[in-house]
Amino acid sequence: MRTSDVTKIHPAGRQGILCFSVCALIFTLSFFSGSIMGFSAELWALTYWGPGLYFCLFNFILRYCYKGFVYDVSVRSAFLGSAFATGIFLASFDSGWSTFGLYMMILSAFHFSEFMAVALTNPRTLTIDSFILNHSVQYGLAAVASWIEWGVEYYFFPGVLMCIGGELLRKSAMFTARTNFNHTVQFVKRPDHELVTYGVYAWCRHPSYVTLLNPICMVIYTLASWSFFRERVFAEELTLLTFFGPQYSKYQKTVGTGLPYIYGYTPEAARQEQSERWTD
Repeated sequence: MRTSDVTKIHPAGRQGILCFSVCALIFTLSFFSGSIMGFSAELWALTYWGPGLYFCLFNFILRYCYKGFVYDVSVRSAFLGSAFATGIFLASFDSGWSTFGLYMMILSAFHFSEFMAVALTNPRTLTIDSFILNHSVQYGLAAVASWIEWGVEYYFFPGVLMCIGGELLRKSAMFTARTNFNHTVQFVKRPDHELVTYGVYAWCRHPSYVTLLNPICMVIYTLASWSFFRERVFAEELTLLTFFGPQYSKYQKTVGTGLPYIYGYTPEAARQEQSERWTD
């Protein structure tokens, strides 16, 4: 990351960092107060009820000090910070909860870093939806399936490594594309919109989607996830071909989508799509 990126960060990004950090620190101190000072009935209550009371108090302060967009950013960042601290606490357990704690840390960091990545690389598109907490029904199903996966898996550690690797790849895609990346499909080409074919985009055309696929969970929600990515990639590539024409067509022929049995928008895929609609 360039030094100039930090100075150009959107004000909402700075607010998000502050609320995430403060809430994560308060929750962490509260959770580990018992192990630091020794357990007692009072400290047990502080450990498990304290974080909830702190969050209510913190939310009251935020509601009093901020309004509108700034409040929405603040409360979501605080929630994700508290979830991250809860994950740290659970990860300290000598049981299966430790792996779920690691998962909570990764998931909360993922949603917060999505917002921050947009704040750093493409601030003019920054909205509350940049947290992608309410992304789609399919995404919600995928998240629930991943929780079920945690419940039935005995050996989870390799899955944690996969989550971390996927998160790094997705953020690499966002910082490589920078202002050309958007959480929603763009149907109007901006004057500064460029076709990115270098970095992680030299490996596959849709690296940010590759990272959202979990091979184990796909057994549970194969149809939902495959259908979602197929339609999303099809729509994106239709607009990209409209934007860049032969330049993107050449890119299609040299670099795959990175998604199994999803080929994007091609004449063959378009004919198949039209045939399926006529059949329906």
